Amino acid sequence: MNSNETIEVSLYFSPFDEEYAYIVEAELSELPYDSFMIDESEGLTPCIKAYIGKEDYDPRALKLLLSGLEREVTFTANMIPPQNWNLKWEQQFTPIVIGRDVLIKSVNHTEDDIALARIEAGVKAKRSRYNIRINPNMAFGTGHHETTRMVMKSMLARADESIKGKVILDMGCGTGILGILAVKMGASKAYGIDIDAVAAQSAFDNAHLNRVSRHFETYYGDASLLQMGKYDTILANIHRNIILQDLPTYLRSLKKKGTLILSGFFDTDCADIIAEAEKLSPGITVERTLYEKTVADGSTWACLTLVTK
Repeated sequence: MNSNETIEVSLYFSPFDEEYAYIVEAELSELPYDSFMIDESEGLTPCIKAYIGKEDYDPRALKLLLSGLEREVTFTANMIPPQNWNLKWEQQFTPIVIGRDVLIKSVNHTEDDIALARIEAGVKAKRSRYNIRINPNMAFGTGHHETTRMVMKSMLARADESIKGKVILDMGCGTGILGILAVKMGASKAYGIDIDAVAAQSAFDNAHLNRVSRHFETYYGDASLLQMGKYDTILANIHRNIILQDLPTYLRSLKKKGTLILSGFFDTDCADIIAEAEKLSPGITVERTLYEKTVADGSTWACLTLVTK
């Protein structure tokens, strides 16, 4: 999102819950919205805030899309003054430390910022095995979200079996940190795909920033692009409904004894996803399941690692 005139659309539905908010966001991604956030500020009605350039805003298209949803969703729209969105986003982005293994930092973070992040994470080591620098650029996937962290932990847990020397595909790559991490862990090749052009460009830029662009290619598009090749491991940190919709494509695109690391859904969704995977690929096994609760409402996110025959 740049400094041009921007429309802030506030979307309301009742009862408001985070799971349905992600469904609404997934549907809105069909329209040219740049970014989303859930606003549950005290004293205000909870809502989703979606941002779009003034020239792209079409209330009729939005009404038509919302009319097809299961719940009634209403919205208001307001013009907001030009701002440096990337600067505002980066001011909220703090370094992420995952044990002794991964450090994700902005290009502008200082050593003091990193030291504080290590203290808050309870990590005494002063160095990490894998260091990733990013410019967030409003794209999802900075590593702060529970699901992104769990995917990275799952990758680290299966480094030898699923990452080193393997061909990796990250579906919904966001800032590109999972593909970058895969290459730093020794992947022979990584591909990132995202339906958001801003995210695809962000991943491309971050790959160059981390000097892994020779081994990490990024593309703008949907799961149909998986037909480009076959992959040892597919990462998909996306909403439950999208995963269920695209599972057939994921499984067709995996090599034999391939690994599928999935997240972006709640623990209550695991049974449905596993059942669908077993139907599509008999003999598929669940190698690892991670759970992490959100701070906000106590919901439990999940991450599944599945291995095909």
